[in-house]
Amino acid sequence: ETPREVIHHAYPTADVPDHVHYTIGAVILAVGITGTLGNFLVIYAFCRSRSLRSPANMFIINLAISDFCMSITQAPVFFATSLHKRWIFGEKGCELYAFCGALFGITSMITLMVIAVDRYFVITRPLASIGVMSKKRAVLILLGVWLYALAWSLPPFFGWSAYVPEGLLTSCTWDYMTFTPSVRAYTMLLFCFVFFIPLFVIIYCYIFIFKAIKNTNRAVQKIGSDDNKESQKQYQKMKNEWKMAKIALIVILLYVISWSPYSTVALVAFAGYANMLTPYMNSVPAVIAKASAIHNPIIYAITHPKYRMAIAKYIPCLRSILRVSRKDSKSYSSYPSSRRSTVTSHCSHSSDVNGHPKLKGRLPSVSDSESVRNFNYTTINTVYYNNCRL
Repeated sequence: ETPREVIHHAYPTADVPDHVHYTIGAVILAVGITGTLGNFLVIYAFCRSRSLRSPANMFIINLAISDFCMSITQAPVFFATSLHKRWIFGEKGCELYAFCGALFGITSMITLMVIAVDRYFVITRPLASIGVMSKKRAVLILLGVWLYALAWSLPPFFGWSAYVPEGLLTSCTWDYMTFTPSVRAYTMLLFCFVFFIPLFVIIYCYIFIFKAIKNTNRAVQKIGSDDNKESQKQYQKMKNEWKMAKIALIVILLYVISWSPYSTVALVAFAGYANMLTPYMNSVPAVIAKASAIHNPIIYAITHPKYRMAIAKYIPCLRSILRVSRKDSKSYSSYPSSRRSTVTSHCSHSSDVNGHPKLKGRLPSVSDSESVRNFNYTTINTVYYNNCRL
């Protein structure tokens, strides 16, 4: 056989109409452009804005980086092969393409788990988490995330499973179709350690986040009926912290929903029913999974006010799209420094010699009403400490 015939035999064309390839190619191109530009804006905003450069936000930047890399490595290749209606980059290209998809996909999932765990400690154990998460520690955690993803992405290069074309034969992924003990073992372990266990950790964290917010909300509302400005301030800060947790939850849910069809297809093949899967059933879930890279920037552009103002400040042409007025974007410039000085002053001057917070303003006394008398002081202290970390 000639080299051309060998390539033709290795990467045949799927028996589907041409317009199917072109449609998928157009969708993946749109996803790629959106994911690349959107995640670049997230990275740019968080790097330029000093008020957004916190250890917790470094995890969000890492998520944007992995999604950005997913977009630039997957979409152009997928688009080109869809136009040719077959894989055109050879065996090494197939392996490299699939490796990048695995590496950046796993990194995103583990980063989402880290974000959930971080929110869990900030909201449910604020006293224990004060000063724990420094930028240096966040960098070490993210380094561990990338090494973990790398450890699960490399085995197919060394004979444990393999990277092969999938679906319409215009993209590549790890081999989950071959029904052999080695391939099935890798598939099951991969799903356990990069999908199911992280998902379980995320669910666990958010169950206790919901409980903590509910309990704190009830405690603060008990004294919220009086005109104590300090208690109202703490209540508002707690609501802001919960809002950030909800944004993270939305990102996580959309990511899991995006990867669920792909996971289902792989598990069906793992169970020995690969013959039931059509090329469409393999390719469409793969496209949906790759589209997960666009959720993060869209959600932050819609729900994160500080992110929107940062983008409006540094990229004025997007101000009208994000619905940020010129006045708001200008006032954002003075926000970080004034806020830091206020919080620093408040946290440093509001503690007694033992390091316990002294909430300024009227505190409940013995002669107060019954509801105030039962006020949970520890819970408010928890909220107070949480605010000093922001």
